[in-house]
Amino acid sequence: MEANIHLMRMMYARVIMTFAQMMSMDPLKASYYFYNSQLFELLQDGVADLHCRSERYLAEELKLELQTRRPPEEV
Repeated sequence: MEANIHLMRMMYARVIMTFAQMMSMDPLKASYYFYNSQLFELLQDGVADLHCRSERYLAEELKLELQTRRPPEEV
């Protein structure tokens, strides 16, 4: 992926905060779900230029992912 790592990290934070607000969830729990999601793996791999999508779109995708598969086990 050609995107700047600092810009990506800022985008991750915005996606997590958007997701947390959308789900009425603690941001720490939202970050756990984000960093353990398939969406995060796709973003890191640069698949389909997902990093160009809006934070709202990515938060919606994360929500759909969690609805269609079992959430990761918390430690």
